[in-house]
Amino acid sequence: FDKIVFIPAYKAPHKINNNTTTIDHRLSMLKLAIQDNPNFEISDLEIKRGGVSYSLDSIRAYKRQTGLDKDNVYFLIGSDSLKDFDTWHKPEEILQECHVIVALRPGFDPTSIKQNILANVQFANIPRFEVASSIIRQRWREGKTIRYMVTQQVWEYINEHSLYF
Repeated sequence: FDKIVFIPAYKAPHKINNNTTTIDHRLSMLKLAIQDNPNFEISDLEIKRGGVSYSLDSIRAYKRQTGLDKDNVYFLIGSDSLKDFDTWHKPEEILQECHVIVALRPGFDPTSIKQNILANVQFANIPRFEVASSIIRQRWREGKTIRYMVTQQVWEYINEHSLYF
């Protein structure tokens, strides 16, 4: 990839009733995490839009904003997200709007994925490692290290703001 654009969800549909970290904290940590990589950018289109953030709406808004077409928009998700992809808001339309690229995570079993979805995604040949926000939060609460899962600046931010206790 020439560039990766991170689009933080204002409110993720599958986390509406959860006690999630505020968007201000999530955005601050994301900025710290990517600040040293010139190939990483942040788009605040979901934050500006507010409300529940559906991937399909964001993909379409990003394409309108940038003038890019399907052939030039790639939507990167983890294989853990692919397991539930068929329950997302209009997953078939997501597959029509862009290329869905799946980063493999440890323990992924493709046999649990519907064939019509598997046939329309590509798997990325990138290093496999487990970095899920839920695991980071859990490890932090349990007093376990999150070294190599977040940057030093993000670790300091979490500590300074007493997040995840």
